[in-house]
Amino acid sequence: MNPHIYDPETASYVNTVLTLYLGLPDTPLHASTQDRKLARQLHERGVALCVVESAFLLASVRRLARPAEAPALSPIRSLAYFQPVIEELLSNPAPENYMEYLRLKLRQMTECKLDPNKQAAAG
Repeated sequence: MNPHIYDPETASYVNTVLTLYLGLPDTPLHASTQDRKLARQLHERGVALCVVESAFLLASVRRLARPAEAPALSPIRSLAYFQPVIEELLSNPAPENYMEYLRLKLRQMTECKLDPNKQAAAG
């Protein structure tokens, strides 16, 4: 596919991937050119959006579930951070309603991180 030819389907996919990515904890405020290129490559490979979103959610939950005493992780600087989890889910697909569980878990963990009182009540 010629990257200079506008394809609405590709553009929609790329925009959706980047919107999901930028909405995650510890990600940049803006997508880079490399992020856009990787999103386009995912579309060209035929990676379903549900796989990409599940990988984003799973990796984010894993980051937030680290023990409190573990050293802090640096912020995520690239969409490429999620590539191994995307490959993992392509090899071993998640159960059908797993994405809903991950969304709920990420929301709960993010709320606890932002409000330590909720963490104390939950723990």
